[in-house]
Amino acid sequence: MRTAIVQFPGLNRDRDMVDAITKIAGNAPELIWYTETEIAKEVDLVIIPGGFSYGDYLRAGAIAARAPIMDAIREKATQGAGVLGVCNGFQILTEAGLLPGALMRNAGLNFVCKMVELEVTNSDIRFTSQYNKGQVITCPVAHHDGNYFANETTLKTLEDQNRVIFRYANGTNPNGSINDIAGITNETGNVLGMMPHPENLIEEAHLNVDAKSFDGRALFESALGSITGTGAGA
Repeated sequence: MRTAIVQFPGLNRDRDMVDAITKIAGNAPELIWYTETEIAKEVDLVIIPGGFSYGDYLRAGAIAARAPIMDAIREKATQGAGVLGVCNGFQILTEAGLLPGALMRNAGLNFVCKMVELEVTNSDIRFTSQYNKGQVITCPVAHHDGNYFANETTLKTLEDQNRVIFRYANGTNPNGSINDIAGITNETGNVLGMMPHPENLIEEAHLNVDAKSFDGRALFESALGSITGTGAGA
């Protein structure tokens, strides 16, 4: 089992993601620079972490979405490998056309960094198999352009096909996202984009008065379990 984390200029959560994967999987992921054009066939999970690729010029994720590595990511997704985009990674996936919709400026026009509540609305994909449908978890957010939007046709498709995976719950929507959408998947369920940062809530050091359990850990255990064929992710 191999996991790869893609690095772009301006990302600042790649080390957090490396730490999460290393601690949960027991081995370090490989790092892939954005100028690369190939991803090893043995890689089963590709992660695009958060940050501010290219300073969010033009639109958040717009420049990174046109980097050489993106064709290789598309190929891995077509082959059925898992692809996870968190925060700026989610923005990059939408800009690259791997996920529908767009991430716009937060409704309040301010950067938000806080703990939110998420409802797990679909626990049948490889990234959420260790959650329960309807479970409400806590997860940190840190973004300026997290306001998810899609046109009526796209939104209906996402809802009808149960492709909204996470929703902001209990009035904690921090950015104005339509239908409280915090994370969506592609048609086959192997590409997930989400604004919150599960990698920052996986161990005791991350706990505080607003987060009292390791709610982000189950996402990685689900994804890695689906690769190795162990546990609930098998």
